[in-house]
Amino acid sequence: MINIVGQIMLYVNNQEESVNFWTEKAGFSVLSEHDNGAMKWFVIAPSKEAQTSIVLHNKEVVAKFSPGVNLETPSLMFFTKDLDQLYKDFKDKNITVGEIVNIPDGRVFNFADNEENYFAVTEMK
Repeated sequence: MINIVGQIMLYVNNQEESVNFWTEKAGFSVLSEHDNGAMKWFVIAPSKEAQTSIVLHNKEVVAKFSPGVNLETPSLMFFTKDLDQLYKDFKDKNITVGEIVNIPDGRVFNFADNEENYFAVTEMK
């Protein structure tokens, strides 16, 4: 039985720039870095205690080794306990953010990473 989403694969064009975005701007931590000679990847997460991590893979390398893999950006929803503070932090760090929108379950905004992939953040109640 599956009881948790362990990792999400995010295929990017420039791993180093993506690592910098996620760590320096979004506040994630690098949990590990791997290089097996043919492929390099970074495991990142919002905290070292996070149950789910994101693996940053080189899109071009993955396409070469696994041509059937869907390389599109997954639609991710992140949770925060203080949406207003996170929104301000992201704007202060020049992250592209959308407006805060009210939805039936609370409030949400979207943001773009360094490669203009969009993700969403909602308030956790």
